[in-house]
Amino acid sequence: MRWIVGGSFVMGEDARYPEEGPPRTITVPGFWIDTHELTNAEFAKFVQATGYRTLAERDPPVLPGAPPEMGVPGSAVFTVPSQEDPRWWRWVVGAQWRHPSGPSESIAGHAADPVVQIAYDDAAAYARWAGKELPTEAQWEYAARGGQRALPEPVAADGKPTANYYQGVFPQRDLGTDGYKGRAPVGCFPANGYGLHDMIGNVWEWTRDPAGPAPDMHVIKGGSYLCASNYCARYRPAARQFQERGLGTDHIGFRLVDNRKPPPPAR
Repeated sequence: MRWIVGGSFVMGEDARYPEEGPPRTITVPGFWIDTHELTNAEFAKFVQATGYRTLAERDPPVLPGAPPEMGVPGSAVFTVPSQEDPRWWRWVVGAQWRHPSGPSESIAGHAADPVVQIAYDDAAAYARWAGKELPTEAQWEYAARGGQRALPEPVAADGKPTANYYQGVFPQRDLGTDGYKGRAPVGCFPANGYGLHDMIGNVWEWTRDPAGPAPDMHVIKGGSYLCASNYCARYRPAARQFQERGLGTDHIGFRLVDNRKPPPPAR
């Protein structure tokens, strides 16, 4: 974890969508935050120690009018749309953290990839076990800025992407200019000014803030490998999206903060 010295910042300053504003000054006390998104290997240790079963592994709630497959354990998976099936998201039976896109995909050999198919309650359960917490939205956005007022497009001077996001024409063709056409192992891209990796792109990250008055929705931050400049461009600290707390997907993960551990000694 890295210690983030507290301070004030204008939250939502780089707003591009209505839900990101209005800009407001927020003061955040100092806190510790994970340097990277939680990995498959780290989540596996939790499951081995506790026997925990994620929401995607349990019988889903009964939804009137839902197709039969949504009565079987599984989760939402992104799929490139076609003329035959224009859907972007489909319920895939058997999709869960060990098999992010369904039974045909395994996390074997991907221990350092960010864990996904994690619902809010799953992330909160891990946090309790680890003695930490999910970050507030303000903590997350403050840390993502890395000490800068605003972040430029995640592209280096030579044109090479500095984060894992979608290059090409979403949702039909990901060119993979950043080296990945999906999730990347944590820490593959340069850290920000606070030494934190993948605050932008790779996978969305849960925060503990509810999405307004909706108790079943929470704010996710940071964008993912599916965020493209021609579509949503939510690979920015100010970007936010609302996600149903009981639903994980193959592009949502998390990292934790520690508000109880004392700060490092002054130098």
